[in-house]
Amino acid sequence: MSKTPCCKKTSIGGQALIEGVMMRGPEKTAMAVRHTSGEIRTDEWANSKKKFIARIPIVRGVFNFVDSMILGYKCLMKSAEMSGMEELEDDPEKTEEQKEKDNRFMQKVMPIVMAVSGVLGVLLAVGLFIYLPTLFYDWIAPMCGLPTDIPADHFGYNFLKAAITGVMKIVIFLIYMILVSQMKDIKRVFRYHGAEHKTIFCYEHGKELTVENVREESRFHPRCGTSFMILMMVVGIAVSMFIPANMTSWVYTAIKILSLPLVMGIGYELLKIAGRHDNWLTRAFSAPGKWMQRITTKEPTDDMIECAITAFVAVMPEDKDADNW
Repeated sequence: MSKTPCCKKTSIGGQALIEGVMMRGPEKTAMAVRHTSGEIRTDEWANSKKKFIARIPIVRGVFNFVDSMILGYKCLMKSAEMSGMEELEDDPEKTEEQKEKDNRFMQKVMPIVMAVSGVLGVLLAVGLFIYLPTLFYDWIAPMCGLPTDIPADHFGYNFLKAAITGVMKIVIFLIYMILVSQMKDIKRVFRYHGAEHKTIFCYEHGKELTVENVREESRFHPRCGTSFMILMMVVGIAVSMFIPANMTSWVYTAIKILSLPLVMGIGYELLKIAGRHDNWLTRAFSAPGKWMQRITTKEPTDDMIECAITAFVAVMPEDKDADNW
């Protein structure tokens, strides 16, 4: 892996897709997807102008997180279409009229499916990563001899509950990612994730964007969404220390949900600091996220790297300083 120090730190970031990569630059966003025929199919569009709220520290973390989630989901769905996977699954005996009718039906149904999936996804996340760790603490506390009638201002017990539920959340997340990473299709997505990181590193090291140069780069990048998730969990432990430990599970969970915007905001600012500076402190709080990337990124093939380079080149600004982090 390359150990070349970064010549610059770019704000260009991306996301792995189904058989491709999305890159988002300061002016444009582009997708490069490998079609089943072997060709790389691309799509690009101008970014909408950032609102004032997206520049306010802490607040911008929430705004950018939600914006990235929406964009990422749309690109993921679009990549399935661009890759030709849906065409392979079509019944060859269907007439063009039947296919057109199915397409119209899917256009009407998909918004509903996406909305329902989004709601179910949020409920699953709240249940797994917030409510379940709280229930675990309530179950284990009496077994460890912890009192149930804790004063609301007892910081020691607040810290203990925050630490136990926080560690439990990280363990659940780790198990979840390990299980998901075993899926064949997800493994390919994670390899494209590696291609995305390697391409960004190659550009930051001032090298020509070729398959050979990109291949030599590291796949572990400090400004990754995986690192952001881990930072959020660590920040969540710190914020939870100020939530009274004597609350019922439902109330405690509700307050933790209400504190998520603050946790996202702080996590985002820490991610920006880690991306701009390289010292023992930033390396320390970047380390867990980089370690987690050993699960969420895999070594890509050359054709995957080609997709990442294609998407990256499409969003490079003419002004070389326009994408400075």
